[in-house]
Amino acid sequence: QVQLVESGGGLVQAGGSLRLSCAASGRTLSRYAVGWFRQAPGKEREFVAGINWSGGSTYYADSVKGRFTISRDNAKNTVYLQMNGAKPEDTAVYYCAAPRDAWGRVGLTSNEYDYWGQGTQVTVSS
Repeated sequence: QVQLVESGGGLVQAGGSLRLSCAASGRTLSRYAVGWFRQAPGKEREFVAGINWSGGSTYYADSVKGRFTISRDNAKNTVYLQMNGAKPEDTAVYYCAAPRDAWGRVGLTSNEYDYWGQGTQVTVSS
């Protein structure tokens, strides 16, 4: 079993920056891909960014490409999502997720992930 805990959310003005963190306990994240998803009120959960186990491959939704950066520090068992150039449409609860199987590819849909954090709220004011 693995527990994921997100932090770093909050209120930011449009154009501002936030860094979200996803810390893991119960197992090391270093062998697993990690994804960030978000869910706005009344909308489905959507993929935001993903990173493979080594950090050598990253994937982004078109809506955040060029503004968000996903990275990982395996020594700290933590994955980050740096949000720059925030827009009001980025307002959502952000979740990190990990699959059950190690060494896998980065999943782009929520059903490819087995473990989820509780989420952290990000609100971007205009």
